[in-house]
Parts: sequence; structure tokens; C-alpha cells
Amino acid sequence: MKGLSSHKLRQAGAIIRRYGVGFLAASALGFAPAAHAQAKHPEAQSFEEFLNGPEGAILDSHQANENLPETFRRQLFAVAPQAQGRIGVAALDLTTGQTVSIQGDEPFPMASTSKIAIAATFLAGVDSGKYSLFDRYPLMVPVASEPFSSKVAPVRAGQTMTAEMLIERMITRSDNQATDALLAVVGGPQAVNAWARKAGLGRFRIDRDIATLVRDRWEFDLSRHVDVRDSTPPEEMVELIAGIHQGKWLSPASRGLLIGAMTRTVTGSSRIKAGLPRGVSFGHKTGTLNKTASDVGFVTLPDGRVVVMAIYVTGQSGPAARNAKIAEITRTIYNGFATAPARHASNDNNVFAAN
Repeated sequence: MKGLSSHKLRQAGAIIRRYGVGFLAASALGFAPAAHAQAKHPEAQSFEEFLNGPEGAILDSHQANENLPETFRRQLFAVAPQAQGRIGVAALDLTTGQTVSIQGDEPFPMASTSKIAIAATFLAGVDSGKYSLFDRYPLMVPVASEPFSSKVAPVRAGQTMTAEMLIERMITRSDNQATDALLAVVGGPQAVNAWARKAGLGRFRIDRDIATLVRDRWEFDLSRHVDVRDSTPPEEMVELIAGIHQGKWLSPASRGLLIGAMTRTVTGSSRIKAGLPRGVSFGHKTGTLNKTASDVGFVTLPDGRVVVMAIYVTGQSGPAARNAKIAEITRTIYNGFATAPARHASNDNNVFAAN
């Protein structure tokens, strides 16, 4: 919206999220929004009604600036209902700056999608001369222990591998032991969080290593309980992948290694991959935990534009339904951006319009 600062646009997005999709999500999960929100916006029950409400005017103005068809936003709204679990979506066209978001500023469990940031933290160390891709480190193999019996799940050293091989395994095959190997090298979750803060990601957070996360995964029903540990807003995951893709934080060699590994991912064939036309160039990283599934990555459109997306799905009726939902959302995002006018938007690329 011409003349508005990024701060004001973020405020507008917050209002929209709070009373639009956020209202629907809270109702679906059985949580009551604040009384004043219910009284002020009882009509926010559908996309049509929301657009016609007082905050819909803000949304319309922001949308008009982004040149994204309303039909696209309607379709995305329709395929990401909050009735059977929380769904978070964010996508960004790296060429035009056009964005879409559904609960994109709310925390969602990252599961293994956090491995992108762990790899990036290590590669930043390679770029600074602290580490080498040829250094060898042992896999961190979990030792059997009862859930919650210790703050950190016990592990033992396993086979040693080069750092380059560990990155390949942790990204392409989501190898947990390889991930914990490099997580230990960089200094644990706090070191990754510190790198993320320097990159401008204020709410991205890793709290546990993968061995502990997996061992204690049944602590909450993540389709109904919002656990901020090991979580990120989808919008920040998009910012992370976009920044890596654009070479903001890593050398060309490190950027190429990580992006290349994402294009070779073999997990999640029924998620983002299933929602794209055959032959489309893309890269991604999956995440799976109790009652959650996610897939994040980038895709190249027919005209060469690159769209980064992050999709987090909880609940539904089971693993197959979560995978199918990710594929459906991917298909909607791909078709929506592919048919949208490829104009350069004047809004800040870091601003996401909720809908």
C-alpha cells in the first residue's frame, strides 16, 4: 500500500490475522478469542464476510498493491481450513515480492524443517574458516531412555563422516543422527538461534536436539496445543529459505551446496512434490512429528520466477490426510502465482498479507 511503512503494514497484517483466520482457528480449536474481539468482529466467519468487514478494507488495499487476484486468495483460504487442526502457510515470489499467508505469523512445530537452519549455521562457520566440509564428525546415535527421564536424551558416538556427507544425509534423507552431529559441532540449539537472530529471524527457535525432540514427542497433541519450543512462524521459514536462495548469508559455494541438497530430497514424495506438475524444478525439506506434517522449499515457475513456500499442517484425520493437504495447498500456491501478473510490487518483501 503506497505510502505506508513496513511497520504499519505489519500492524495491518496483525489486525487481519487476529480477527480473520486467527478467529476461525481459535474457534475450531475450542479456544475462545478475547471477548472484545468476539464482540467487535462476530461476522468474521468466512472469507467473503471477512473481506466485507472493517479489516477487509485494509486487506483489499494491501492486495491491490501486490497485484494478486482475489480468486487466488479465496482458493488458498478454502484449501487451508482450521476445522480439523491448525494449518499455517506462507509463500513469497522472489521476483515480484508478492506474498500470501494463512496464519503465517503463528508458531508451528518445525520438526525436521529446522535442519535447514542447522546446516546454514554450520556452513556459515565454513565460510568464516571455522570449519571445513572435509572435517569428520561422528553420528550421534540415540541411547534408549524413558521419555522425559532426562533433560537431554542420551546419545553415543557412531560412525564418522565428512561434514559434507552429514549435510547431504540430514537434508536429502532427514537423517536425525547426522543432524545432531552437526548441531553438536556448532554449539547446540543456542548457536543456531544466535545465527537466526543475526539473520533477522526473531521468532524462529530451536530448543532441543533431534534425539530429545523425537524421544519426548508425545508430550502434547500438537494439533491442538501450541508449543512454542522448536517452532517457527511459516513467514520466518520463508524468510530463511528466501535469504539462503538469494545468497544473503552464505558464500556462493555454501549456498549452492545447501540449495542443491534440497533439490535432491527423497522424503515427502506425497507432499510438495505431489502438488506440482511433473518436470517442475523445486527443492524442499520435510518435517514430521506427532500429528504434524510440514514441507518447506522453493519452486521455479514456467516463466523462471522462484516462489518460496512453507506449509505446516497439524491434525486432519491422519498422516495420509496431512500429506494430501500439503499437496493441495502446494497446487493452489503454484497455480495462483503462475497465473498472477508478474509485476514488481512496491511493498516490502518481508511483509506478508494475511487472508
